[in-house]
Amino acid sequence: MTNGAPTGHEDETAPALPEFPLTRRCPYRPPSGYDELRARGPVTEVRLPGGRTAWAVTGHAEARRLLADPALSSDHHRPNFPLVQPAMAALKDKDIGLLVGALVRTDPPEHTRQRRMLMSSFTVRRCAALGANIQRLVDERLDAMLAQGPPTDLVTSFALPVASGTICELLGVPYADHAFFEEQARRRFLPGQVVNAFTALADYLDLLIRDKERSPGDGLLDDLVIEQVLPGRLERTELVRYAMSLLLAGHDTSANMIALSVLTLLEHPRQLAALRTDPELFPGAVEELLRYLSIIGSLARVATEDIEIGGRHIRAGDGVLVAGGAANHDATQFERPEELDVHRSARNHIAFGYGMHQCIGQNLARVEMDTALRTLFPRVPTLRLAVPADEVPMNQGLFFGIAELKLTW
Repeated sequence: MTNGAPTGHEDETAPALPEFPLTRRCPYRPPSGYDELRARGPVTEVRLPGGRTAWAVTGHAEARRLLADPALSSDHHRPNFPLVQPAMAALKDKDIGLLVGALVRTDPPEHTRQRRMLMSSFTVRRCAALGANIQRLVDERLDAMLAQGPPTDLVTSFALPVASGTICELLGVPYADHAFFEEQARRRFLPGQVVNAFTALADYLDLLIRDKERSPGDGLLDDLVIEQVLPGRLERTELVRYAMSLLLAGHDTSANMIALSVLTLLEHPRQLAALRTDPELFPGAVEELLRYLSIIGSLARVATEDIEIGGRHIRAGDGVLVAGGAANHDATQFERPEELDVHRSARNHIAFGYGMHQCIGQNLARVEMDTALRTLFPRVPTLRLAVPADEVPMNQGLFFGIAELKLTW
């Protein structure tokens, strides 16, 4: 196999290509297979499910350069777009739901238009202003958890309600309906359920937005109804897609990061002790946990032009997968990357992506994580795992997470 574009077939005398995506064996460590990929260079060829090939990017510098390169497209309707999750392929075929034509799956100028409509709702100042409401949610969930007593599943008793409540309040989605959309989110991981789950959620959001058209309330979706839908600048179906991607990404990623961060700190008692001693370390610790955990396995793109990078020649039409977990553990960028260090300056991680598609909700996620962690550990000082860490059930998918985290105190 030469350094040229993936061909979809191999020379029988060439070494077998590594399989991608990789599976985590530990909830808080990246897949061990990243070491093999790095040994092949910062940009290397991999084999996807179904036999197609693509380029995997493991180098930090190369990842940032490519994520900022307009010669890479996020439009998954382009030929050879590398869909590594079967659920994504199913949704593409149905042309519904998950990020189809909304935000991360569009290119400029359409992406620029979409992002501009939403940016004002996710500024640092606006997310900080939500801090009091997030603190209230955190306190309420901890009150209920402590009243119920140990043991508890932190995912369902704390992490998921905090994340769901926060994104519902921001969007203007009734939290009373949280059980419904959390169930649809869970069904996405079940064989044969993904299309039905997204269809049900799309139908729910369509009805909700129709209600807002008749009687707008106070939330991001209400603002968009008033400013964009009612004047005819935005179709309701497009707003449904925005709402779906924001609702699911907002509660999925934050809930996963809160639960995984708690597990990780409990498994690193010296780091947790440093945070207990000096709470001013929490903002930096949030960045380090984002780097260390890197729950989004890869960011998919397809090249629209030839690109030379990392000693490789990516041809127009080649699929590219930026492996954030690998890039965030690149030893040329982070000293001792395999170690969790809450004193580390890790702000240049790419856990939220990079470039024009960098996560629009990153400021909100930071506030949620900081508030949840700095409140939980002082209020429950004897918190500990009720099962060994290697027995914690994991969700492998678009967003990595844990299905259940049994704790006691």
